[in-house]
Amino acid sequence: GDTTLYRNGFLSAEGSFAAAWSIFTSGSKDVGFYGMRSILKMLIGENDKLFFLLIGGFQMFGMAWVYRKYTQEYWMCIFLFIASTDYLSWVHNGMRQFIAVVIIFMAFPLMLRRRFGPLVAVILLASTIHGSAILMLPVVFIVQGHAWNAKTILTLALTGVLMAFVDQFTPILSDLLMETQYDDVMTSAIWQNDDGTNIIRVLVYSVPALMSLVGFRQVRRANDPVINICVNCSIVTMACYLVSSVTSGIYIGRLPIYTTLQGYIALPWLIEHTFDKRSAKLVRLLLIGFFSAFFCYQTFVIWRLKV
Repeated sequence: GDTTLYRNGFLSAEGSFAAAWSIFTSGSKDVGFYGMRSILKMLIGENDKLFFLLIGGFQMFGMAWVYRKYTQEYWMCIFLFIASTDYLSWVHNGMRQFIAVVIIFMAFPLMLRRRFGPLVAVILLASTIHGSAILMLPVVFIVQGHAWNAKTILTLALTGVLMAFVDQFTPILSDLLMETQYDDVMTSAIWQNDDGTNIIRVLVYSVPALMSLVGFRQVRRANDPVINICVNCSIVTMACYLVSSVTSGIYIGRLPIYTTLQGYIALPWLIEHTFDKRSAKLVRLLLIGFFSAFFCYQTFVIWRLKV
């Protein structure tokens, strides 16, 4: 994927504080990432392997820290992250955007305590790494409150309307993006030839939200703030993937990752609290088999990767 581009960009970058400062003050796109790259180049020289190791280490540490703190099913969360192919899609491919994703994910305690001032600051910081992070500003307010509250239901209703009138939505989106760094998205050959996210992928990423409907009474009874937010994040994920299935899997389909990781916290909890002990064991085995099958399908059939 994009790994070669990141390697070439690192090797060709100028490594100095002067270069980094010039980037930070340029006002151009994603200055946080490119400025950080110049600083790393100054510190580690031409060692591109260490460049990837440092970034991957930060990403994995950030995820591990949040999962250790907020779930008792740590290894299930890690399994879901890998088997969903998020590990391959983001750590190895969409590296720059995933830095922004992990920065915001590590701010989960702020989201939980509703400290919106610092949380907005973190999102703005992440947006200097990848501009798409700015879209998390409304999401952090949507996911607050009970699971399946009016805001999330309205989000799904708007998703349905958008899917029904997608032909009218496209020119509106084009106008909204005008004079932004994404003003050429709608007219690009990539958008024009993109037939949307594969419906199987949409189904896989909708599992946490659908499971939360099965365990709706248990979720409401527990009223756990962590699970409420994670369930609502999974609803946003499902909504985004539904939209991407009828628009662009490349552009719209890259947005749900900001709320996908939280769904991996909700899913093990839902299995444990929705079913009795015997049934939960069976559902967990089915879940592992389902995600494993998807991993094989995505890697060997869709991506045609070779062992």
